[in-house]
Amino acid sequence: MNIILFGAPGAGKGTQSALLVERRTMKHISTGDIFRSHIKQQTELGRSAKVYMDQGKLVPDSIVVGMVEDVLKGLGSQNFILDGFPRTVPQAEALEGMLKKNGLEIGKALFLEVPMDDLMGRLTGRRVCSGCGATYHIASKPTQRAGVCDLCGSEVIQRADDKEDVIRTRLEAYETSTAPLKAYFAAQGKFSAVGGTGQTEDVYRRLVGQM
Repeated sequence: MNIILFGAPGAGKGTQSALLVERRTMKHISTGDIFRSHIKQQTELGRSAKVYMDQGKLVPDSIVVGMVEDVLKGLGSQNFILDGFPRTVPQAEALEGMLKKNGLEIGKALFLEVPMDDLMGRLTGRRVCSGCGATYHIASKPTQRAGVCDLCGSEVIQRADDKEDVIRTRLEAYETSTAPLKAYFAAQGKFSAVGGTGQTEDVYRRLVGQM
């Protein structure tokens, strides 16, 4: 089964995607990874996307859809997870057309549901190494020495976009923008909410149970 996995920042999409890739040999398709790959390879799509990203603008749907379709064409019969796409109803409609054209379909759109307070704790507790970029968490994955990276010894910091006021704004904006997407997939009978709190394995079992 091919799935769309979505949820607010900090909901655990990356963690659950990694488990699905490992245990179900699914292909994880992340738009963030696709952007970076195209830009690094200096493809035509990558150069087009970079113009918008350098200006702090959203990359147009036509470019995003083109990048995703590029990946889907090479999958053959391998099942996949779409992470970070679609983000809007127009993108979902474009995805539907693209899938039909390539003889593919989405079985489920699974939303990892995590209360706002839990998301705040996960995101505001995140710390990043200023040297090598390694990530930590003050509660679940602290450094061995306070403020010092275990890997390279550089200072571990809190990023500006991980501050509480910024996080709250991001989460509220995400909830507003995602509501129509939930309704879109619910109307197709493909939407399911999955509880994203608790142990990683518990969340995984709930997720797989909806597939």
